[in-house]
Amino acid sequence: MSTMGAPVTVVVVDDHPFFRDGVSRGLTLSGQIKVVAEAENGRDGLEAIARERPDVALVDYQMPDLDGLAVVHAVVRDQLPTKVLLLSAVTDSAVVFHALEEGAKGYLSKDARRAEIVDAVLRVAKGATVVPPELAAGLADQIRLRAQPAGPVLSERESQVLRGFAEGLSIPQLAAQLFIGASTVKTHTQRLYEKLGVSDRAAAVAEGMRRGLLE
Repeated sequence: MSTMGAPVTVVVVDDHPFFRDGVSRGLTLSGQIKVVAEAENGRDGLEAIARERPDVALVDYQMPDLDGLAVVHAVVRDQLPTKVLLLSAVTDSAVVFHALEEGAKGYLSKDARRAEIVDAVLRVAKGATVVPPELAAGLADQIRLRAQPAGPVLSERESQVLRGFAEGLSIPQLAAQLFIGASTVKTHTQRLYEKLGVSDRAAAVAEGMRRGLLE
């Protein structure tokens, strides 16, 4: 682990050599980050993380054999101090929320610029949560908030709506799944927002995860 004034240490795990090399070079050129190991698959990556104990592991979400989420599970299970930042071409909100819920400290698109990846690594190393900018504004802040009281009591319908949002369902899809009208779903949604103190679906899911309302 790095100390004050020392560069942030990183292990890069990606099964595409060209991308892996490019990311490693970009991180190194920042002058603030030291890549201590690289791996081309999840298993080798996990071994490198356990061996090097880096500040951050930059891990490809989609890999054969052992994917990024499995690496997150193992890091959490083994109580390793490394923070895992996932990189993926897939930035579906439901996938991102699930990854964060499982223990990832950040999730970034592979389309991100070099400066954005460097910034994300530095922020995650400091304890911040990093998510794709296209998600609802303020999502990271909602996840990071820890001073709020325990979660409110939700009705069964409100809980169903929250779980549906976490799965990426729209209001019409939820209405069809629950066999109720879309207007009724909207009413439950508004009550859910009021109880959680949020104003949009992404923030509701983030706050629901933080309060332990999603399992």
